[in-house]
Amino acid sequence: MKCVSRNVSFILRKSTHACVGAFFMPKKGRISMSNKKKRIRSKARAEPVKKRTQAWFCSQDAFDVLTCHGYTSLAHNPEIITAVNTIAKLIGSMTIHLMENTADGDIRIKNELSRKLDIYPNENMTRSSFIQWLVRTMLLEGNGNAIILPKLHKGLLEDLHPVPASMVAFIPVNTWKYKVSINGTVYDPDEFLHFVLNPNTYYPWKGEGVSVVLRDVANNLKQAAATEKGFMQSKWKPSIIVKVDALTEEFSSPEGRQELLNSYIDTTQAGEPWMIPAEQFEIEQVKPLSLADLALADMVQLDKKTVASILGVPSFVLGVGEFHRDAWNNFINATIMPIAQMIEQELSRKLLIKPEWYFRFNPRSLYNYELRDMAAIADDQFVRGIMSGNEVRDWLGLSPREGLNELVILENYIPRGMIGEQSKLIQSNAGGD
Repeated sequence: MKCVSRNVSFILRKSTHACVGAFFMPKKGRISMSNKKKRIRSKARAEPVKKRTQAWFCSQDAFDVLTCHGYTSLAHNPEIITAVNTIAKLIGSMTIHLMENTADGDIRIKNELSRKLDIYPNENMTRSSFIQWLVRTMLLEGNGNAIILPKLHKGLLEDLHPVPASMVAFIPVNTWKYKVSINGTVYDPDEFLHFVLNPNTYYPWKGEGVSVVLRDVANNLKQAAATEKGFMQSKWKPSIIVKVDALTEEFSSPEGRQELLNSYIDTTQAGEPWMIPAEQFEIEQVKPLSLADLALADMVQLDKKTVASILGVPSFVLGVGEFHRDAWNNFINATIMPIAQMIEQELSRKLLIKPEWYFRFNPRSLYNYELRDMAAIADDQFVRGIMSGNEVRDWLGLSPREGLNELVILENYIPRGMIGEQSKLIQSNAGGD
């Protein structure tokens, strides 16, 4: 009886452990009489462990979505990945500055932390690749979420490790609190960086992606591409029709009709006339169906515009329409900068202790300006004493020069109270005396 008791206890513990690891509830009373007769035996270290077979149940609709034939992920749709890559590359191209808020305005701080985040967030990634991964994960794989695990050494930031979306599981505590499981290890929100795109209405700490909205459009574009490919490769669109009497013995079989083609129609010379018996068959020329007849191009353009609208990119990024500078600049302001600001705030909130410090992207290079417009603005800032000569040259992408670090200003740009102290007026009065 003691041996049986030990067996039962062992089985229960094993069952409970397995169920907890798989997030299953243990089934009570599932111990057969045969199990009671089994004795515990020692196992060799290299002996394979028997694993419990798991079965998953889902609805037919869910099964069709998960296992449908020819399924293509959003990341493999050319239009979607083009739009996502455009957003990710633009944000990744911006430098990240560490700023300090002072009484005289915001100034840039250059230290090891700022260099770490702007140059090499971790040992294997640059700032550009790191930010691109972050944005892409939020837009596609992470469905509005991206998790970064910071690695500290003696209280200092050593690395920022990206966590693949497939390794992350969100654990709601209530509407306002949550935890995150990464490969089975549970973390509190203050132990990781959580970048959120489109906050959920019920769980505001969790993001919502656009995968559900894009899925139908992606399927339409995939079907259009398949239709076009099949149409171009199809051999059932002849330019001529040969009418024969199928009741005759000669043309009643496929072999006979093929012999007709081989004898009278097939030729190696383009434009060579056909010599055919008029009594045996009749040839009629037809206009084959074209892609224009299917209005496929119009439907594809409409779907591309839909993808562009959902992701917030100009339609000309996807090859629809022409480039417009104003539309591009609006795209930077309305799509790129809000995502960049969300990243700035999470980095500042989790990585910085000093309240006066914050991270800021530099978007200057993203806007589309003509050189003459930039030169006119720079000239105005220079003569007003707002920018030095070297700051102007840096803005225009030129190297600094000696003697251009001082702020200069035209003589008439002075405070109103000093109007009477202009040198020309003083000299004029002195000459009059």
